[in-house]
Amino acid sequence: MSTRIRGVFDVEMIPQPADDAAAGRYIGRMRLDKRYHGELDAGGQGQMLAFRSGVAGSAGYVAMERVEGRLAGRSGSFVLQHSAIMDRGTPALALRVVPDSGDDELSGLSGTMTIEIADGKHYYDFDYTLPTEP
Repeated sequence: MSTRIRGVFDVEMIPQPADDAAAGRYIGRMRLDKRYHGELDAGGQGQMLAFRSGVAGSAGYVAMERVEGRLAGRSGSFVLQHSAIMDRGTPALALRVVPDSGDDELSGLSGTMTIEIADGKHYYDFDYTLPTEP
């Protein structure tokens, strides 16, 4: 059975040097540092690659993020894979738990997450499934 939780998170995106001087003009790289609050009480660290086109409202990013902390009273870590497109202002975002990335008491975790930004705050909705026994 799937469980849905909602909470807020803080995020800092720290620009990183591009791996290649030519790619740096087109593809940006950032380090992610997050703090999730609520039933997901955890820190998240990751890497993001992003591109913004010359057309207003068109961009895309991919990221991998390791989340470590407590979920539903169970401790451990897992990895989220991000994939997002903004098509002239219309967003499409997919965040999924990487299969078999959960460890310790979060082993067997699966799920998807959505992100909403409203009034300057970041919110997450996390639909997840955990085995009944840690």
